[in-house]
Amino acid sequence: MQIPSKYEASQVESKWYDYWMEHNYFHSEPDEREPYTIVIPPPNVTGVLHMGHMLNNTIQDVLIRRARLQGKNACWVPGTDHASIATEAKVVAKLKEEGIDKNDLSREAFLKHAWDWTHKYGGVILEQLKKLGCSCDWERTKFTMDDDMSEAVIKVFVDLFNKGLIYRGYRMVNWDPEAKTTLSDEEVVYEERQGNLYYIQYKILTPALSKEEGAHTASPALEGLGEEYLTIATTRPETIFGDTAICINPNDARFTHLKGKKAIVPICNRVIPIIEDDYVDVEFGTGCLKVTPAHDENDKTLGDKHKLEVIDIFNEDASLNSFGLHFEGQDRFLARKAVVKELEATGVLVKTETHTNKVGTSERTKAVIEPRLSDQWFLKMEDLAKPAIKAVLGEDPEINLFPKKFENTYRHWMENIRDWNISRQLLWGQQIPAYYYGEGKEDFVVAENIDIAIDLARVKAKNVNLRKEDLKQETDALDTWFSSWLWPISVFDGIRNPENKDIKYYYPTNDLVTGPDILFFWVARMIISGYEYKGDKPFNNVYLTGLVRDKQRRKMSKQLGNSPDALKLIEAYGAGGVRVGLLLSSAAGNDLMFDEALCQQGKGFGNKIWNAFRLVDGWKVDDHIEQPESSKIAIDWYESKFQKALIEIEDHFSKYRLSDALMTTYKLIFDDFCGWFLEMIKPAYQKPIDTKTLKSVIAIFEDNLKIVHPFMPFLTEDIWHYIAERTPEEALIVAKWPESKQVNETLINEFEFASEVISGIRNIRKQKNIAFKDAIGLSLINNEKGHATFDSIISKLGNLENIDYVSNAVDGALTFRVKSNEYFIPMAGSIDVEAEIKKLTEELNYTEGFLKSVQKKLSNERFVAGAPEQVVASEKKKEADALAKIETLKASLESLY
Repeated sequence: MQIPSKYEASQVESKWYDYWMEHNYFHSEPDEREPYTIVIPPPNVTGVLHMGHMLNNTIQDVLIRRARLQGKNACWVPGTDHASIATEAKVVAKLKEEGIDKNDLSREAFLKHAWDWTHKYGGVILEQLKKLGCSCDWERTKFTMDDDMSEAVIKVFVDLFNKGLIYRGYRMVNWDPEAKTTLSDEEVVYEERQGNLYYIQYKILTPALSKEEGAHTASPALEGLGEEYLTIATTRPETIFGDTAICINPNDARFTHLKGKKAIVPICNRVIPIIEDDYVDVEFGTGCLKVTPAHDENDKTLGDKHKLEVIDIFNEDASLNSFGLHFEGQDRFLARKAVVKELEATGVLVKTETHTNKVGTSERTKAVIEPRLSDQWFLKMEDLAKPAIKAVLGEDPEINLFPKKFENTYRHWMENIRDWNISRQLLWGQQIPAYYYGEGKEDFVVAENIDIAIDLARVKAKNVNLRKEDLKQETDALDTWFSSWLWPISVFDGIRNPENKDIKYYYPTNDLVTGPDILFFWVARMIISGYEYKGDKPFNNVYLTGLVRDKQRRKMSKQLGNSPDALKLIEAYGAGGVRVGLLLSSAAGNDLMFDEALCQQGKGFGNKIWNAFRLVDGWKVDDHIEQPESSKIAIDWYESKFQKALIEIEDHFSKYRLSDALMTTYKLIFDDFCGWFLEMIKPAYQKPIDTKTLKSVIAIFEDNLKIVHPFMPFLTEDIWHYIAERTPEEALIVAKWPESKQVNETLINEFEFASEVISGIRNIRKQKNIAFKDAIGLSLINNEKGHATFDSIISKLGNLENIDYVSNAVDGALTFRVKSNEYFIPMAGSIDVEAEIKKLTEELNYTEGFLKSVQKKLSNERFVAGAPEQVVASEKKKEADALAKIETLKASLESLY
């Protein structure tokens, strides 16, 4: 079959992906082989392929394809996450465009819209992964809202509740006013922002005020008001409507006279107590603090301690409610400006200063988080986390993190773990299986379905007449991560059917490849659920990739416009070029500086392999020719080089240094195979090659393709089938990884020496313009002894008439040295002797001048004594090299006279 002159990725890639799918190579079923399992970090169902996905999934595909070649039963489970907040936001936006308000819909009606949207737009990213060459077991594709997956989530919730680990509590939570839901601490991103610090005067109430005037007095009598004020600094003046106390430090002498007094909140004129607590930082602001228990976690703690009233001033969208008086309905940030304006007008705003502080924002919507008191569902984490801490950080860890530096991050999170807020005020997600039968806080039961719930409710309520219609299910949904923390178990149905053949065969999985930003969100929680529900780790190794950044080290994002279109990159450079480009720029676990030029380098690498095969494929064969000695030695040498590289590659893979494994492969094929080996064995121009050599070259080429296949699957599969007609059972994707054999280090070292000799010959040919077609002689003084193994190759690649071993220098010859060996090439008649003498004399003068400068430095005792050891060693090497070069130049000059 004639191989095309150019590799056309766009035509080849779809052909071979269809072929792989047709023959079901990606699918796995339990059998007698060793399993190798990866579960994909499920991308959001709303997602599209970006550079982070490209890197992460390239790495996974490299690992899974290599395992397949190693004869393991490779299973890569794909899937998507329902992404409650992100997906609901998209559905709400779509409904808004259609003039529909989410709040006007029933739960069932909204969920129908959500499922319609998911079926139409969801899962696009999985189709895009196919363009990259990802060999996932598509028959096993899972979605976190699949019926069986949801059933597993509900089962786990009920189990944890029955174990006393899930509870409902009224707590200060992180409220996302855009998504209108609570978030866990880990979903809040803190950003430094510049704002203002407002200094506001609170009037002090004199004792003349009647004691009957409580803290709730909205408009205290003006009688008894003094003219003393207390100035308080705040970054959020709009929250004064929720103030229920002023706190001073009991040890602050400035405010001793205020103990037991009361103050009046500006604008709303609420009378509030002045309390004492050493929590107050006397150095910050004015040294006293306004206490707003409904809108600050620390204030809530103070409020509980001092039994203060809690006044929530915000609606769920963070606009002010009726407690905001005439600002009711205004957005918090607009209200801030209006409140400041009124404070200025009434003369109680003393001053404003710029102030930088950390502001919590929603990871999903980017909205500023509002602390809010709310009834939520929580999972107790302290005891659940203990096995997961030991699994990673114990004396004999069961789970390895790569790179190890992330162990410190893991330790910090896990040893300071807080209860997990698992409820979300969303419709898209698994509805919490709690059923209320009364108005009391404890008037509920938790059950997998309403049939079980009604029986439990009748017993708990002591009311046999309760009907299903009397039960009202909790409207909150579960946090998305509460489904995905079960992922390695639930994708194999290990929660509902814990003894099924899949979970027993594939669990624990082998490798997890993900980003460090979800080390706690997802990785740690999967480890926790693994020990809780399987009594075993969910995976052996976690490879944490770096972030993809641009050449300026900026994180890639749509906002910056520095993120290339993933599919357009594949279109321009082919999937193989992009995969190689990503991995060439990816140092294990560190952020990678993506440079599109590396994709071009990857494409160039593919073209190099393609053209190498075209060269081999174009040789004519003669069965009657004996194998030349040079070809035999070349084959032995390359096989040893290959085996040595194979050991390095295996070592790199064991340490998850995939870019290093690729670079070893790249250098082996680009430099050793294409740069040297093919030159060593190729027949003379328009001459045939012997059968034995060609057979060995093809076998070597096939081994090369096997180690490149995980990185460049399409190209290698295409060439594999050009080499020979193959049955589906003989496809490269299911071929056998090369076997490790003994390495002949002596042969490798001898070639290193021989390659310097060949380079010396080529340099002289180039310098003297001696055409390669003109054979030349070579004589040498063999002071090194040995190194004759490659003489036939030196002769071939140097186009030598002969190689003579001599005892003395050859007169009238050009010379060069390799270590202590001296080589002589007779001058060709075309050489201009006078020009050569002039050139060598100039080079000699320069080198002698250079030597003097080096020796002057080395004769300086202060330099030798004070300089680092490696610097002195470098100078001594320069001296030795210069002396050797001078000796060679003088010998060359003598031969010309």
